Amino acid sequence: MSTTSTPIRIGYCLSLTGPLAGNSRSAQLAHEIWRDDVNSRCGLLGRPVELVCYDDHADASRVPGLYKRLMDEDRVDLVIGGYGTNSLLPAMPLIMERERFFVGLMGLGVNNSFGYPNYFAMIPTGPDPNAALTEGFFELAAAQTPRPRTVALVSADAEFSRNPVLGAKANAVKHGFRIVHETTYPLTTASFTPIMDAVAESDCDLLFLCSYLADSVGLMRAIHAHRFRPRMVGGAMIGPQNTSIRTTLGPLLNGLVNYEYWVPVPGMMFPGVRRMIDAYQERAGYAGVDALGHYMAPLAYAQMQVVAQAIEATGGLDDIILSTFTSEETFDTVMGKIRFGKNGEWAQPQVLQVQFRDIAGHEAEQFKDGSRQIVVSPGRLASGPLIFPYADALRSGR
Repeated sequence: MSTTSTPIRIGYCLSLTGPLAGNSRSAQLAHEIWRDDVNSRCGLLGRPVELVCYDDHADASRVPGLYKRLMDEDRVDLVIGGYGTNSLLPAMPLIMERERFFVGLMGLGVNNSFGYPNYFAMIPTGPDPNAALTEGFFELAAAQTPRPRTVALVSADAEFSRNPVLGAKANAVKHGFRIVHETTYPLTTASFTPIMDAVAESDCDLLFLCSYLADSVGLMRAIHAHRFRPRMVGGAMIGPQNTSIRTTLGPLLNGLVNYEYWVPVPGMMFPGVRRMIDAYQERAGYAGVDALGHYMAPLAYAQMQVVAQAIEATGGLDDIILSTFTSEETFDTVMGKIRFGKNGEWAQPQVLQVQFRDIAGHEAEQFKDGSRQIVVSPGRLASGPLIFPYADALRSGR
């Protein structure tokens, strides 16, 4: 690769500080590994790749200004979407105005109201993202004997939880469960015992949770300490995917059934993913990010693979040409083959439900090979059966 080649500059923002920093910094490392891989193979179109990334501090109001800076002052060749709905939604009006090609990372239903044809979602929730995130949880519950009948919904009062809760309600109706209790709590909640007291009062069979990092820890501690045992617990918790939360909770995770996007089990070993995860884990300690990278790294790396394959196939950087190509083609990535459909979502969903079990102690190493996160749904990717009810699964690892 010629050192005098003009670089291709790709710009975006991530929440590198604030409550989303852990996941955002994992994504950034995966992006950097992709950049290094590409540049070691003569770059794209024979040009080296540079990444220009700004910190939005998890403040949605900063996002439009940062993208305007990237496009007008930094003159980046392409822009991509940052991590999560909080960074993607506020960028959309400007992206649409400029008619830019835009591949976002893990935003849930970002394009539902816009219908922007140049947006593509790197999240495996498929054409109905609200429902797909939670469908496996309710489908599993409906298949158990004796069949559960009731559900309590507990969620954080925050933007990220609203779409999953809508999906949970739809799936509860679809599978014939009666909602007997519903509550939201502020992210500043210090004690979850009163919340669990109210859940116990409902005597629900299923406890559906939609929480974020710190409150996921508080909820699991409160559930474990409480006398009440629903027959199935979990659903849409953000946190148990992260190594730091797993090691904090340790055996308190046993029995939990929750969504995942990638787990190191045979059915998910797509070409290149093992090498990428190994590279990530080798650099994670030095970078000070999530030690395992199972949640963020495969999708963040695949995000850049889609961009790269579109550039190479079309031979240029034209936003409209790239968007047209991406809407029509299938991409080979570390997350498997991906094709985009309605609103730029994946044409086919690929959301996992895992059950944590046999966890003993708080060491990260036990989570490395997928033996503590059993994929129980969908069936074609399953690595083991569901242990039901929750009280029985909770005893695993003791």
